[in-house]
Amino acid sequence: MARKLPMAAAGCGCATHDAPARRAVAVDADIKARNVTRLRRIEGQVRGLQKMVEDDRYCADILMQVSSVQEALRAVSRELMRNHLKHCAATAIRKGDREAEAMYDELVELMHKHAR
Repeated sequence: MARKLPMAAAGCGCATHDAPARRAVAVDADIKARNVTRLRRIEGQVRGLQKMVEDDRYCADILMQVSSVQEALRAVSRELMRNHLKHCAATAIRKGDREAEAMYDELVELMHKHAR
């Protein structure tokens, strides 16, 4: 059975794991800008959802908007996962056995959490 490492303990290429905040190895400026724009839009959508609930809007209408927010979050998640695989994971895997094994554990855990 594979050992489970907490996400913070995994030795990925993102940063030194003793540090309180890990940082990405590389982030494309255009992708970052798109994600920030998406997240701001999502923030507005969530505020709209709150108002819909407060205003006793029709449940089916609220549920449609919830679905829209979830899909927007999935789009951000896909971009982040792609960047993590392309840069952070690739760097850790190239470093060798210990870092690679930790990254494999981290990736499996990420996929498991995103599959729910």
